[in-house]
Amino acid sequence: MSPNSASKAEKLGYTNVKVYHEGMPEWSKKNYTVISAHALNGSYIKQNIPHVLLDVRPESKAKKGFITGAVTFPAADADKLISKLPPADKKPPVIVYDQEGGNDAMAVAQKLNAAGYKKATVVTGGYDLWDNSNYPTSRGSLATEAGYVPMPRPGELSIEDFKKIAANTPADTLILDVRNQDEANAGMIKGAKLVPDEDILSRLADIPKDKLIITYCSTGVRGEMAYHKLKEKGYNVKFLNANLAIDKDGKFEITK
Repeated sequence: MSPNSASKAEKLGYTNVKVYHEGMPEWSKKNYTVISAHALNGSYIKQNIPHVLLDVRPESKAKKGFITGAVTFPAADADKLISKLPPADKKPPVIVYDQEGGNDAMAVAQKLNAAGYKKATVVTGGYDLWDNSNYPTSRGSLATEAGYVPMPRPGELSIEDFKKIAANTPADTLILDVRNQDEANAGMIKGAKLVPDEDILSRLADIPKDKLIITYCSTGVRGEMAYHKLKEKGYNVKFLNANLAIDKDGKFEITK
């Protein structure tokens, strides 16, 4: 876990705590990440953000109930089905679920990551939690081919415009870092304010409403989530949709 999370765990009495110092950007290069059912519904499906959603259960079982919009992708056939996905160089967010968010989803996500899909994500709790949460489900035949058309996101700020703002931030603009504390400890853009995405709604008082808010994270995913939260609260907000690496001196590198 992260240093910050490790500290919290130790305060709760855990003694065998390990720290992963490289953080989320390095982790996601080699491993899948996770997303909650709530975040999937609110940040992807409701916002119509392009993504690829894979149901890795046997098709016979998935037909009895699946997350609306999912493509059948049985774990047993994953090795041969990967070649039918949208090209990895398009960097599609690929989201994977099984019945309970267990071994099948994780195994497929790991294969996807190894095949170049660096945004492979597992839905925690799987279909069962999704269904119990009363989120959109369907029955019958699932789609067999996954389509993905990348498009400019609402509120997306161009890389060049972000660089200009970061180099000379206007008085009426605030750059908001929505990564976690451990990532920020390794380096932040000079002048940026840290409010982790998970804390946005509980810390609205710390975010001025009379300024343009520019959100960023390490990949664009949390930056976009923060954008939608703030937009719904009436903020004038944009976000950076790109990979961002920042050193301890505040110097940064952006890649799409």
